[in-house]
Amino acid sequence: MKKVVILDYGSGNLRSAERALARVGADVEVTSDLDKAARADGLVVPGVGAYAACMAGIDELGAGPTIAERVRTGAPVLGICVGMQVLFDEGEEHGVVTKGLGLAPGAVTVLHAPVVPHMGWNTVDWPADTVLGAGLPADTRFYFVHSYAPTPVEAQRAAGISVATTVHGEPFVAAFESDVLRATQFHPEKSGDAGATLLANWLGSLV
Repeated sequence: MKKVVILDYGSGNLRSAERALARVGADVEVTSDLDKAARADGLVVPGVGAYAACMAGIDELGAGPTIAERVRTGAPVLGICVGMQVLFDEGEEHGVVTKGLGLAPGAVTVLHAPVVPHMGWNTVDWPADTVLGAGLPADTRFYFVHSYAPTPVEAQRAAGISVATTVHGEPFVAAFESDVLRATQFHPEKSGDAGATLLANWLGSLV
């Protein structure tokens, strides 16, 4: 049974993510202990709300170097929602730019769509080499709730990152996979059986 730590830095759907991962067979713990976060087979970085507030929580805990070191040494990390967004270079909300963790290229900006936030179920266009989306039919829907996203997707693809996209007003990064670093803009823990399949795929990729 793989040991998974959900990083508690004061933001995120911690208990729902814990239950979802336990459902697919993980030995899961919610903790702010950075030693445990460093040693786990898999680390989940959750996040809800404002980009700046999430980064403030990560900085206050001192978790940025731990997350970066895991990626550098080949230890798996999964970001969820704003936990995905903070992996990018920066985020802009209401004209304020906040520096991110810089583990993926590009900026998180407001979605240009007739209705914001993007809230509800939507399909995801997965790349052929996906691990997270393996075995999921093309019409599978996941649950989104966000007003900001990484766009455009060309910056990530140019860096060799495998990108899954969704369209809400414009195409945006719905998920990405880069070696041991993987992330979703949607909430797998709120996406029923589809989310469970995705989390099981990630769990099965842990070594």
